[in-house]
Amino acid sequence: MSFDVHELDTFVLVGSAVTLLAILAVRLSSRAGLPSLLIYLLMGVALGEQGLGIEFEDAELAHALGFAALAIILAEGGLTTSWREMRSSIRLGISLATIGVAVSVTVVAIGAHFVLGLPWELALLLGAVTSPTDAAAVFSVLRVVPLPKKLTGSLEAESGLNDAPTVVLVTLVASGAVDEHGPLALFGIISYELAAGTAIGLAAGFGGAWLMRRAALPSSGLYPLAVLSLAFLGYGVATSIHASGFAAVYVSALVLGNMELPHRAATRSFAEGVAWLAQIGLFVMLGLLLSPGRISWETVGLAVLAGLILTFIARPLSVLFSAVVQPMPWRELGFISWAGLRGAVPIVLMTIPLAEGIDQSERLFDIVFVMVVIYTLLTGPTLPHVARVLKVARPSEPRGLEVEAAPLERIAADLLQVTISPVSQMHGVEVGELRLPQGSSVSMVIRDGRTIIPEHRTVLRHGDDLLVVTPRKLREKTEERLRQVSAHGRLAQWLGERERRTH
Repeated sequence: MSFDVHELDTFVLVGSAVTLLAILAVRLSSRAGLPSLLIYLLMGVALGEQGLGIEFEDAELAHALGFAALAIILAEGGLTTSWREMRSSIRLGISLATIGVAVSVTVVAIGAHFVLGLPWELALLLGAVTSPTDAAAVFSVLRVVPLPKKLTGSLEAESGLNDAPTVVLVTLVASGAVDEHGPLALFGIISYELAAGTAIGLAAGFGGAWLMRRAALPSSGLYPLAVLSLAFLGYGVATSIHASGFAAVYVSALVLGNMELPHRAATRSFAEGVAWLAQIGLFVMLGLLLSPGRISWETVGLAVLAGLILTFIARPLSVLFSAVVQPMPWRELGFISWAGLRGAVPIVLMTIPLAEGIDQSERLFDIVFVMVVIYTLLTGPTLPHVARVLKVARPSEPRGLEVEAAPLERIAADLLQVTISPVSQMHGVEVGELRLPQGSSVSMVIRDGRTIIPEHRTVLRHGDDLLVVTPRKLREKTEERLRQVSAHGRLAQWLGERERRTH
C-alpha cells in the first residue's frame, strides 16, 4: 500500500479537524454526564462509508491500533491512580477482575446460547468480550461522581486489571485453542499470563523508579517520555514471553505514578494528554469500522437482550461472588453492579475474531457495538442519581473546591491552587480557622484579580483563589482538611472527625 505526501497532507487536515472537534466535544459530554466515547464513536460512524465516505475495513490493523491505544489508556490510568485510595479496596478490585469476569462470561454465554440462540463459540465470545469494564469510561465518569474512596478504588482497580484475563480468553477462543485444552489447562494459561505480567510490571515500575531518581536528564520534558517508555517496556517484555502486556503496563504505571519521581505532576499531565489522544483515535477508528447498513432490527433486538442479561443478571452475580473476599454493604454492591461501564474494550476485543475470520464475527461485532452504545447511554448519565438513591454518594464533598497542584521539587513540597466556588462553605471562614496541618500554610489569596498576603484574621470569600504550600508528605491531609472546611465551614473541626469514623 503506497502513501504519498498528498495523502499525508489530507490525513493531517482531516485528523487535526477531527481531533479539535473531539476535544470540544468533551465539554458537551461532561455537561450531559455522558462518557465522551459515545460522541467519538458517532463521529467515526459519520466519517465512515455511509457518511463522508471514508472506507476502513482492515480488522487486523484495527486490532493492532486498538491494543496500542488500550495500553496507553491503561498506562495513564495507572500513573494517575492513587495507591493510597486503592489499597483499601484492592482485594475486591482483583476479585472483580478475575472471579467476576469468570462468572460474567459463564452467565452471558449460557444466556446467549439458550435465549439468543447463538452457537456455543459465538456465545462464549460474546460473554468474553462484554465482561470487562472499560478503563477510559470508568476513569472519566467516576472521577466526577463524589463517592467513598473504597468504591472508586475498587472500580478503578477492576477496570485496570480485567482487560488482561479477557484478552487471553478471547484470543484462545478465537484461535480455537479452547477446544485443544481442557478447563484446567485454560485456567493455568490465564494464571501464568496474569502472574508473569504482574511480576514484570512490578520489576519495570520499581526498577524504573530507581533509575529515574538517579538520572539527570538535560530537559524536564524528557521525564514524562522516559516514564511512559518504562511502562511500555514492561508491556513489550511481557508480550515477548507470552505474558499479559496489559497487566504489565498497568502495574508498572501504577508503581511509577506513586513513587517520588522528578517532575511527577508534569508526567501525569503529559500522560493524560496522550491518553485523550489515544481515546479519540481509538473510538473514531472503531466507529469507522462499523457498517451501519448491516445494522437491522434483529441486531438491535439481540443487542438489547444481551445487554439485559449482562446488566441485570451477569453483572450483579459477578459482583456478589466477588464480594466474598471483601464483603460490603448491599447498597455499595448495588452501585458497583450498576457502575460496570462498558466502552471501547468490548469493541476492541471483537477485532480479534474479526481478524481471525471467525464465521459470523461481523454479526457479533454489530451486536456488541449496538449494545455498548445503548447501555452506556443507560448507565453513564444515571450514575450520580443511582449513587444518591442508594445513599453511597458523599454529599460532604460537593464540587465547591477545586484543587490543582504544582511540584516544588527541591524542597519536596507542593503548591496547591484552591478555588472557592459559590457552593463552598469556606466562605466567611478566617484563614486561621482552616487549621491546616503543621507545616502547611496559605501563602497568598487572589481576589478579583488582586493579590492579598493573608493574615490569621483574613476572611475568605466565594471566588477566592488560595495558594497553599504543603510538604508533600502532608499533602493528602491538607487537601482532606480543606475539603472538610469547604463542606462544613467552621463546624468542620468536629463534623469532619465524625464523618471519618462513619466511613
